[in-house]
Amino acid sequence: MINAKRLLQRLDELSQIGRNHETGGINRFSFTKEEQQAIDLVTEYMKEAGMQVNVDGIGNIVGSYGDAQETVMLGSHIDTVPDGGKFDGALGVLAAIEVVQTLHEQQVPLHKKVEVTAFKDEEGTRFGFGLIGSRAMAGLLKPEQLQKTDAANIAIEEAARQFGLSPFPLEKLKREDIKAYLELHIEQGKVLEKEDLPVGVVTGIAAPLWLEVTVNGISEHAGATPMHIRHDALTAASEMILAVEQCFQKKDDSVGTVGKLQVEPNGVNVIPGKVTFTIDIRDIDEHTIREIEQEVEQQVNDIAARRHVTAAIVELQRAKPAKADESLQQQFAASIEKQGIRPYALVSGAGHDAMNIAAAAPVAMLFVRSKDGISHNPLEYSSDEDIVIAANVLYDTVLEISGKKD
Repeated sequence: MINAKRLLQRLDELSQIGRNHETGGINRFSFTKEEQQAIDLVTEYMKEAGMQVNVDGIGNIVGSYGDAQETVMLGSHIDTVPDGGKFDGALGVLAAIEVVQTLHEQQVPLHKKVEVTAFKDEEGTRFGFGLIGSRAMAGLLKPEQLQKTDAANIAIEEAARQFGLSPFPLEKLKREDIKAYLELHIEQGKVLEKEDLPVGVVTGIAAPLWLEVTVNGISEHAGATPMHIRHDALTAASEMILAVEQCFQKKDDSVGTVGKLQVEPNGVNVIPGKVTFTIDIRDIDEHTIREIEQEVEQQVNDIAARRHVTAAIVELQRAKPAKADESLQQQFAASIEKQGIRPYALVSGAGHDAMNIAAAAPVAMLFVRSKDGISHNPLEYSSDEDIVIAANVLYDTVLEISGKKD
């Protein structure tokens, strides 16, 4: 059994880094001083757990325990969305460290090396491009993607170099020795809560496609320009956003969100001349994503033509859906049954690092119940009891697939 008190204390300690004391939210973005403070703390925890710690060229923190050739990797991330909660990502990293520390303290003999990875920039908050660390480790990160910039026009590559990292050549970051990857994560939804279950086994991860739409009209005086001759970028964008919503109302499992909007020149008495907004498209089926993307593009272009504006769509990031490994799912289910809990299978609508690692190794995810399904929010919450159950399920699973048999 894991040390519950230690795990919960570390979760509280890590949550103080980057905390906004007015809102209660946490801000830890990639290549910032707040992230460095979190890296230092997590590194300290890994060393206390008996691990050797290294940071790769893109900034993944990897703690290794044991010297076997085959690797079972555990992990998640420690960066946040703006004003994020304390459980998203961080719980998975800290629970994984606790699993290793328990193995170390109990001197459990292993036939596989166990590693814990805190992946770099899962959320994509700073550069509008996420899952950077897991992309690199799976061999999916492309050199041109390192040129994506933040609001200050600093590219990922430059930010990494300022952080003392050397992300080239990317080929050296790819891992081929991972035999299994396990990720514990809060659900960020209401399925487990409705089932009255503390944990669930993920069968697959829906892929996120991020698009950015730029609508260009003409900025003119709000009082001097008649309505019928305006080229209003904002009213056109508003109609496009509603059309996006309608595209998803016809789908059963797909979801779409317009989450970011920028209006220029953003004056009370000026007709908006330029609007930029993002679209987040998710589904478990890659073919369905392509169909929705084509429909959204058609709607945007039709509305732009009718409203006498122009529209351009740029892909910010695209990931492939991932299916969890069946044998690892079964092992999670067996470990859950040992806790006297009914195993339950569900799909992840949110993207995770496991989605990329699936390109390099078999993966599985364990979800922890989220109160009211709230996440990416200071109100994000999973109970101590559920967290401890999940951590013990993870521990038992690692023991079953990595421990030496008598």
